[in-house]
Formats: sequence, C-alpha cells, structure tokens
Amino acid sequence: MRMPFPIIRSFLAAVAVVMLAGACGGTKKEGALPAGSKVLALGDSLTAPHGVKPGEDWPTLLAQKTGWAVINAGISGNTSAQALERLPGLLDEHQPQLVLVSLGGNDMLRKLSQAETVANLARMLDLAKARGAKAVLLATPKPSIAGAVFNNLAAADFYAEVAREKQVPLIKDVLPEVLSDTALKSDQLHPNAAGHAQIGEMIYAELKRIGFAR
Repeated sequence: MRMPFPIIRSFLAAVAVVMLAGACGGTKKEGALPAGSKVLALGDSLTAPHGVKPGEDWPTLLAQKTGWAVINAGISGNTSAQALERLPGLLDEHQPQLVLVSLGGNDMLRKLSQAETVANLARMLDLAKARGAKAVLLATPKPSIAGAVFNNLAAADFYAEVAREKQVPLIKDVLPEVLSDTALKSDQLHPNAAGHAQIGEMIYAELKRIGFAR
C-alpha cells in the first residue's frame, strides 16, 4: 500500500532534521559570560607576552574587548605536562568561569609522546569542568618544514580528537592562520604585537560564535 504524499513529505522532513542535527554534532550555543567574569588563559609562549610589551598579549586584548578579567597563565617553554601540574593551583587561586587551553606546541617541538599530550590535555579539560568552569581548547599548529616554507601551517589532528572526546568547543584555525603570516610573527614561532592583536580579534569572534562572548 502506498503512503499518501503528505505523510511521505513529513517523514522526509523529519529525517532531514535528524540528519542535520547529527551533522552539527548536536551542539548547543553556550550562554554569554557577563563582564567581570574570570577567564583563565592557560598556555605557553603563544599566550604569554613573549617578544611583545605587557598589554600587547592576546589575553589582555581579549579582556579589553569582553570586559572579562582574563588571567594570562602562559609560560614560555611550558609543555602540556608542566601546565597540567600548575593548573590545580591556578583554579584554586582564580576560580575562573572559563578556561582557554592552548598547549601542546612544545610537546610537538620536543617530539614528546602524542599519547601523553592527548592525555594531559584531556585531564586539563576534566579538571576545569570538575571545578565548575567551562572550557575551550585552542589548537596549535603542528611543526612542518613545508608549512614553514610555504607559510601554510595546519592544526595538529589530535586537538579535534580531544575536543570531541571531552565535548568542548575547539578553536582550530586561529593560531595556525596567524602563524602562517610572516607579517604577524616576530620570529619563526611567535606572534608579534600585530599577531597578538589578530589572535585576540579572531578568538573573540570564535567565542561569540560559540556563545561565550557577546
């Protein structure tokens, strides 16, 4: 027996909605954080004011755009293991509403175990969420001779894996894109003041897309 066309059309529309939701990962937009919210930027020299003046780093610029109290917890040379070790103390001290995790670059440069890097990043996200904070993961570009020569860096694949497993938003392309532009770098690895300004703008736009920023 044939189904009436209106029923078929309704059925196909329902299937399309389900497929669209699956394609989008079923993610909901986060609620905006009010001005004065504490945000912890946990990172390495790409977060710290390395090679730029105090106040030119992207966490400070993000604070100016959002009205949040953004704590720059970037330390040059930090590996994911070192950052993980200091994270509990930072969470105790600042009690942030949001933690931005941007680590792994030094792990890759030193050819440390990728499995350990992934485990460390996952643990950081777990710790943040256990303290009642939201978390966002920022991808660092993977070291690449071709990428450096042709200024076409790309995020390491494991960041998407960690973000998917821990169900946190991923800001994938900001750091690779900025660090692919020689005009935005002070050396082969680090952003200059213009680079930090661009990172701040792009992270702000991504946080608006996610819902945390207005």
